[in-house]
Amino acid sequence: MLPKIANALPFTVALVLALCHRPVQAQHFPIADGWARTKVNTSIFRHNAVCSFKDQQVAAFYDPSGRVILASRRIGERDWQIRSTGFRGRPADAHNGISIAFDGRGILHLSWDHHASPLRYARAKAPGSLEISNPEPMLGRQENRVTYPEFYNLPNGDLLFFYRDGASGAGNLVLNRLDARSGTWTRVHDNLIDGEGKRNAYWQVATHTDGAIHLSWVWRETPDVVTNHDIAYAKSTDGGRTWMNTSGKTLDLPIREQTAELAARVPQNSELANQTSMAVDHRGNPVIANFWRDRPGDVPQYRLVRFDGRGWITTQVGERHLDFFRKGAGTKRPPVSRPLLLLDPGADKTRAIVLFRDAERGRKISAAICDDLDKPQWTVTDITPESVGQSDPLVDIDLWHTRRQLHLFTQFAGQGDGETQESVAPQKVSIYQWMLPAK
Repeated sequence: MLPKIANALPFTVALVLALCHRPVQAQHFPIADGWARTKVNTSIFRHNAVCSFKDQQVAAFYDPSGRVILASRRIGERDWQIRSTGFRGRPADAHNGISIAFDGRGILHLSWDHHASPLRYARAKAPGSLEISNPEPMLGRQENRVTYPEFYNLPNGDLLFFYRDGASGAGNLVLNRLDARSGTWTRVHDNLIDGEGKRNAYWQVATHTDGAIHLSWVWRETPDVVTNHDIAYAKSTDGGRTWMNTSGKTLDLPIREQTAELAARVPQNSELANQTSMAVDHRGNPVIANFWRDRPGDVPQYRLVRFDGRGWITTQVGERHLDFFRKGAGTKRPPVSRPLLLLDPGADKTRAIVLFRDAERGRKISAAICDDLDKPQWTVTDITPESVGQSDPLVDIDLWHTRRQLHLFTQFAGQGDGETQESVAPQKVSIYQWMLPAK
């Protein structure tokens, strides 16, 4: 289906002035100092920097010397149990983040320190434990050039593990699945999305309570960020084995540029972001968050791309005024973060929360809130009281899904352009528990 563009609903000047500097109080739970010369602890493609199982919450981060640290607490308590895993990473490269997740038995899994490098994966020795076994392979093949490892939970307790095999501009998407009961990993797809040696997909995933897996991605032609283009989509209802478009047509695998469903047509040189986020609305339909500029000379805007049951609609989230341009390979440092989307589906409407960091608002983590996606009117407020530097927003997605609590993992972080570092001293890693305004 071809995408259609809905009218953007910008803020009024009065709304912007009224909300520009109105922070909302949040409970602050500091953990410990972490590496802060790059945004490796706070890059959105970690997906899970913090996760929960029952009453236990665990956060993972690099300390100032590059050690992989796990911190655990009972939800609601202030004190953290902090444990060094004995593993180390290379935090000078912001790609090398740590991804964690609990499976359905309460076993913690972690993967860390990847940028086209061999898989580094380990798991806890027992449910609820921070004692981690020695690193191990998952399957032992296609594990030599791993980037962007991400865990996702399925309703039955199994885990999905996505990663890129290859390099920027020429990589493929691999999908593994953990049977939580047996603890065994199997390969679902050696190559789910095929870059054909010409491009690669930068993806985001949302799993739903009905077991559906929603996958969207941006194409990139070369390592240069300016070659990001288009937003594509596919869905699986059988655990990732087969994939379909929104019309229900089964897609030939691997998915290629010619066969992928187009959710939004965005040309190259549009400042299109990669590796953002997505979620599922009250109708079970996907909603994707991103930013880009519509035309040359326009300011890049945050946007939602959503399927309404008939076709794809793009709506603008507020209105930004500060322009920026990104170019080249490696981690960039624009004045905005990638957006993180949370949805709160009700019986007949969905509330949306878009988390972001913008220099226009003092580089704090802010939230744009819309009480009904079918009537997109947005208000904005700040969560963190101070600047977070170059950090992306990260949340405990388990707590959001199970309790509708918003626990923000954050830290002040520097970031140089193209995998360089900023001279930033170690900074406190923290959780902010934020109470959303009443609907």
